[in-house]
Amino acid sequence: MADQSKKPRTSRSLLTRFVKALERQHPHSSTELHFTDPFELLIATVLSAQCSDERVNKVTPSLFQRFPDAYQLSKARTSDVETLIRPTGFFRSKTRSLLGIARDLVRRHKGAVPLTMSHLLTLPGVGRKTANVVLSQSLGIPGFPVDRHVLRVTNRLGLVNSKDPIVVETELCSLLPPSCWAKASISLIVHGRKICRPRPICSKCTLQNECPSKKESVQ
Repeated sequence: MADQSKKPRTSRSLLTRFVKALERQHPHSSTELHFTDPFELLIATVLSAQCSDERVNKVTPSLFQRFPDAYQLSKARTSDVETLIRPTGFFRSKTRSLLGIARDLVRRHKGAVPLTMSHLLTLPGVGRKTANVVLSQSLGIPGFPVDRHVLRVTNRLGLVNSKDPIVVETELCSLLPPSCWAKASISLIVHGRKICRPRPICSKCTLQNECPSKKESVQ
């Protein structure tokens, strides 16, 4: 349950100013997953759970060469997929998700990635974060992915007061126009990866003088 005992200090103007500052600090931010179409990004994002994007990017070329679309993947043998994605961890459960996704895409969506959150959420192993990544990064549809980095950065900055991704997504989206969601989210994610880490490097943060959680910088 989200802690409702405290209210965030968020206002539209404050959130916008902080997001703009992070966008300036990370001007060329984008998803680090490699993909050429929505199907590839969907599969790569599922594989990225509990795995670095760098490792996923080493696995997906051979996976997509063997199974380039939902039709081909839907016919794959479980053992073949498990072998290809083993380095990403949790390969058995991820294989079940990938095969289930491919079969659902073929059966219910003519092999195409659906264009709505509600349809994406019916796919095996697909949650709001994955759906928002696909919508915002490959389909050009507003979405605000909230991962552990977004949760960490926004809570440290005092923009939200919740560890519930849905609560945080709802609060942030209510204060930003949909056209800004994708860029704001990716800037927060990159900031969490590079600067506002579990052990933050506060001296390199553009918001260090305004952050209520500022700590002594670590190198």
